[in-house]
Amino acid sequence: MDNTPTQTLATSGAAQTASTRVAAGEYLTLRLGAEEYAIDILRVQEIRSYEQPVHMVNSPSFIKGVINLRGVIVPIVDLRLKLSMPSAEYTDFTVVIILNIRGTVVGAVVDGVSDVVTLDAKVVRPAPQFESAIDARFILGLANLDERMLVVIDMDALLSNAEMGMAPG
Repeated sequence: MDNTPTQTLATSGAAQTASTRVAAGEYLTLRLGAEEYAIDILRVQEIRSYEQPVHMVNSPSFIKGVINLRGVIVPIVDLRLKLSMPSAEYTDFTVVIILNIRGTVVGAVVDGVSDVVTLDAKVVRPAPQFESAIDARFILGLANLDERMLVVIDMDALLSNAEMGMAPG
């Protein structure tokens, strides 16, 4: 784990600025509806076409089920539902991003992936704090990249075991 002074001195919660919470590096951009989001590429294991998962009883509505990925049982989360967005029909462009979140493998259903971009921490601005569909603690900030506005999401927080209602693995 990188233990730079910036991370050591960073404060917790709302007092933290976006630039202290966002590491410079490469981010995968994805689409949910008309919005474009960015997630840390280091969390991404692979991108797969959508396949119908096996439904699990008593699971939260945003968990579509599980798939067997080379012997690993992977929960599949519909990010639209997790972020309280309207659901969408799955198309040929719908993909599952397989992520490694603190040692747990999780699949995230998104409308599509765009590309990989390099973000400098200085271009990420804090998101305005107001009532929105996405809980502010999951948003690391907003990045302007040419004509694009990217919402940088903290996938570790969004898909943590506690957020998913799962027992620690």
